[in-house]
Amino acid sequence: MSKESIRTYLYVLITMVCWAFSFVWSKVAYESFNPISTIFFRLIISAFVLIAFLKVSKRWVPIQRKHYKVFVSLAFFEPFLYFMGESFGLKLVSSTLAAVIISTIPLITPIFGWLLYKERISPLTIGGLIISFFGVGIMIFENGFELAASLVGILLMFLAVFSTIGYAVTLKKLANVYPPVTIIACQSFIGIFMFLPLFLILDVKTLFEASISSSSVLAIVQLAIFASSIAFIFFTKAIKKLGVTKTNMFINLIPVFTAFFAWLIRGDVIDMQKIIGITIVICGLFISQIKFTKSEA
Repeated sequence: MSKESIRTYLYVLITMVCWAFSFVWSKVAYESFNPISTIFFRLIISAFVLIAFLKVSKRWVPIQRKHYKVFVSLAFFEPFLYFMGESFGLKLVSSTLAAVIISTIPLITPIFGWLLYKERISPLTIGGLIISFFGVGIMIFENGFELAASLVGILLMFLAVFSTIGYAVTLKKLANVYPPVTIIACQSFIGIFMFLPLFLILDVKTLFEASISSSSVLAIVQLAIFASSIAFIFFTKAIKKLGVTKTNMFINLIPVFTAFFAWLIRGDVIDMQKIIGITIVICGLFISQIKFTKSEA
């Protein structure tokens, strides 16, 4: 394996580790900050880092006026709607379960691609979807059909999943015009102003009354720098070398990393039921994506 190949796989692995850590960092941030404040500060830092990176590297591409509305729509789906679902969902479910639900995004997206754009979808995709949701079911139900996690939290996490579908549909209008990092920087910048009214109305007063720990502040900085900035830059580099399909396959590792980090840092329990659920979800995801790889060969 060449040095370039090793570097590429290192990029994608670092990305998955950062995104896995993001579920744990969010839990730490919530010890001092509300979800809205966490998102708001995360976006400010992330937008500044990405825009600075683009300016310094001279890769900034000016946004055309005709695309302003498209960028606003993009930012509405992600970060606004996505983070509303993920952040409030994480208040109610474990980091591991949240990561498992989010990891179904690469599998559900082709379903909507078929519905909206008549893109080809294989029987194994449908089979993988059923298998993965069976694995999620094992994690969220116990003693028959008794919920082991908050129903509201689960629904909020799936709101984040489906907002990504709207994001992907909107992104098709911009992906061939602007570099990925420019798109991410812009959507983060617009997202700041979407969350600003909520921050001023809901969180400003409680923020001044809160007991803020250094670990929670550090967690927000880590979310912004690593999960929202560096991870996306590395992910973009990996896609250029490996392609979308192969790179997305690594997303299946996020629940595994998250479960380990949540156990290591926060002492979350990893019982046999969670291990079985995670394994089934990952198997379902790999089944569908391996099929995509074959069909594209």
